[in-house]
Amino acid sequence: MLHPQARALLKLMEDKGVPPTHTLTPAQARQAFRERRSVTQPSPPQVALAQDLQAPGQGGGIPLRLYRPVGSAAGDKLPVLVYCHGGGGVIGDLDTHDTLCRELANGSGCAVVAVDYRMGPEHRFPAAVDDAVAATRWIHGNADSLRLDASRMAVGGDSAGGNLAAVVAIALRDAGDLPIAFQLLIYPVTDMRRVAPSHSSNGRGYLLTGETLAYFHDHYIADPKQDLDWRASPLLHPDLSGLPPAFVLTAGCDPLRDEGLQYAQALTEAGNRASLVCFERQIHGFVTMGKVIDEANTAVALCASQLRQALAFP
Repeated sequence: MLHPQARALLKLMEDKGVPPTHTLTPAQARQAFRERRSVTQPSPPQVALAQDLQAPGQGGGIPLRLYRPVGSAAGDKLPVLVYCHGGGGVIGDLDTHDTLCRELANGSGCAVVAVDYRMGPEHRFPAAVDDAVAATRWIHGNADSLRLDASRMAVGGDSAGGNLAAVVAIALRDAGDLPIAFQLLIYPVTDMRRVAPSHSSNGRGYLLTGETLAYFHDHYIADPKQDLDWRASPLLHPDLSGLPPAFVLTAGCDPLRDEGLQYAQALTEAGNRASLVCFERQIHGFVTMGKVIDEANTAVALCASQLRQALAFP
């Protein structure tokens, strides 16, 4: 039941001989990911402010980009979403998700701070986790000077970034000193073992394949035993209680579909508020493809609405 627009995109990529990600070097894959933006992403909308910043981290400065939504004044103290981009822990950057972050800011009325965390194979797990936690802490600690409301802070991300957002929420719950108000998890990676049924049913023919997932995994994870570490596989944390409300969005034709379902279910069963919406006809990565897939724009608007509802009022 693939959406015709998603099917047309896959056919276009096949006709043009676009090489699968797992056949490229990380450098080639990163460049290809950046270049595809012009084909699939809408033009970046205007925002009130887009400012590059830097947070200190264990591996040096962590690049950030702060977005303030259209219509906001410079002095407005805004709720904030800390956003980690997708890309398997290997590809992606501030620019590949620039349009999405702008759309989320404008649609929600919240500020968004995108995090350019370290990636494999140059910096393997848990470097990305360390950066995501450090960046979130720095944003919280500097909220006043950035005109952000530290009491209304959310974490979010797509794919590998959704994994990081879920892990940050757990890590900060365990630390007990930085309350997170909401989680926005877009087709998140939640189990590095890749054993959910959708990995078999959707592992071929839908852009993100089993081979590409193995490629990302092996560039990010140095030792297969790390798959059992909850910082890699948040679904495996023994205690998922006491976590922020979550909105989990998945795609029906995605190998990661069932990981998102399993995580939303585990959150709910642990006593948290968690909502799940699956776009049954869509492929992994579709949320950033609003230029060619109409349902992407619906999904972004839904995510922004959830953010607005969760963070707009103290």
